[in-house]
Amino acid sequence: MLKPILLVEDNPNDLELTLIALEKSQLANEVIVVRDGAEALDYLLARGDWEGRTAGNPAVMLLDLKLPKVDGIEVLREVRGSEKLRSMPVVMLTSSREEQDLLRSYSLGVNAYVVKPVDFKEFVRAIADLGVFWAVLNEPPPGSARYVRPPQT
Repeated sequence: MLKPILLVEDNPNDLELTLIALEKSQLANEVIVVRDGAEALDYLLARGDWEGRTAGNPAVMLLDLKLPKVDGIEVLREVRGSEKLRSMPVVMLTSSREEQDLLRSYSLGVNAYVVKPVDFKEFVRAIADLGVFWAVLNEPPPGSARYVRPPQT
């Protein structure tokens, strides 16, 4: 069973473009959409409205930086501080080109920082590349759901 992609995005236009781009990349992964940092944490920690969700971490979380309620930096801080969530890939997907945001994200352990391109074709290509890499090509650490230990000879 494929793990879902968690998309945390509050801007309706960026959300629609990201979903179109993920669809064009023809990934089979389900995309779970949440619209603020508090809901992202509720999903990840299986609490509140997400209490009964299927257990396990997403294949990757695409996280906007500027979010209502709880911002992307704080979500990232909580994820990296949690034993259960720490190894989940997190890609900051943002319009911020501020060096401070980039440095803070990497210092907290983000796996990638992608500035949303203004050009739609570039955006589709960037999202497709991200989705394919994190959901299909990336080799997760031992102990995660997709990791299969090679047979002993």
